[in-house]
Amino acid sequence: MRSLSVSDSIDRRELFGGLDRNLEIIEKNLKVDIIQRGNELLLKGENSQKAENLLKEMMGVLEKGGKLDQQKINYIADLSNEGISYKQENVEKGIICFTHDGKPLRPKTLGQKIYVESIRNHDIVFGIGPAGTGKTYIAVAMAVNALKNKEVQKIILARPAVEAGERLGFLPGDLQEKVDPYLRPLYDALYDVLGRESAMRLKEKEVIEVVPLAYMRGRTLDNSFIILDEAQNTTPEQMKMFLTRMGFGSRVVVTGDVTQIDLPRGKKSGLIEARRVLRDVEEIRFCELKDVDVVRHQLVKKVIKAYDDYYRKHPINEEGEE
Repeated sequence: MRSLSVSDSIDRRELFGGLDRNLEIIEKNLKVDIIQRGNELLLKGENSQKAENLLKEMMGVLEKGGKLDQQKINYIADLSNEGISYKQENVEKGIICFTHDGKPLRPKTLGQKIYVESIRNHDIVFGIGPAGTGKTYIAVAMAVNALKNKEVQKIILARPAVEAGERLGFLPGDLQEKVDPYLRPLYDALYDVLGRESAMRLKEKEVIEVVPLAYMRGRTLDNSFIILDEAQNTTPEQMKMFLTRMGFGSRVVVTGDVTQIDLPRGKKSGLIEARRVLRDVEEIRFCELKDVDVVRHQLVKKVIKAYDDYYRKHPINEEGEE
C-alpha cells in the first residue's frame, strides 16, 4: 500500500473527476484500489507505484492550469508506462494558432509536439501515422498560421481522388461535384480553424486552393504552404510529381496512413516509396505518429492496436497481399 498527499492548492473535483470518474479510470486501467481519507489517497495493488506516478503527473497538469479528461489521463498513463514524464516533456507547451472563435490550438501528445516542431523547422515534412492522430488538422493549422504571419502568400491543399471501390466516373454531378467529397476532410479542417465564411472568402480570392492531386501537374508553386493529404493513395510517379512542384519560399507537408492504402491491386504506394527513397535527405523530416498519439475516442486506439497485432501475425506486402 502507498500513500499520496493531495495539496490544498489542487481542486479535488478536477483531480478526481465528476463522481470520481478519473479515479475509476486509474483503478480500471492499473487494477488498483484507491481509498480517499481526507488529504490522503491510499493506493492498493501491484501497480500502486504506477498509480502514484500517474496521479502526480495529473496534479502537475492542474498546477499549471491545465484540464484533465479521459483522453489526457490515458495518454499520461501510456507515456508513464514508457518511462516518459508528461510534465517534463511540456507536451502542451506552445500554441499552434487560434481558431476563428479564439480557442488556442496546442499539441496534445508528444508525437504531435515533435510533428509541430518539425513543420516549423523543415521545408518538407512527412506526417505518417494512423487515423485520429491529427496529421491533417495540425498541418492545416500550421498553414493558416504561416499565412496569417505572412510567411507564405498561399495555401494549397491536395488529395488524390482514390477511394476503395469507387471511381469518379460513376459518381453523379460535374467534375467539381465529383471531387468535393474526397476533399471534404480538408474543408472541415479549414472551416474549424478559419471559420466557414473566412475560408470561403480566401478560397474565392484563390489565396486558398483545395484541389485534387491531378490538378498539380505542370505547376511551380512559390511562397506557398502545400499540403498533400492521404498520400498513401498516390503512386510513386504522382508523389515525385507533387514534391517537384515546390518553388522558392514554399513549405510542404505530406500526410498519410500506410495501413489504409486504397490503390488498385498491384499498384505501389508513393508514400511508402518516398519514405524509403528520401529517408537520408537531411532537410526532409519524417514524423512517425503512433496509436498512442490518437486523440479521438479511446476505442479508435484499441481498433488500431487490434489491426496492428493482426498484421504483425499476418504480414502483408506493399501490394496489400498477405
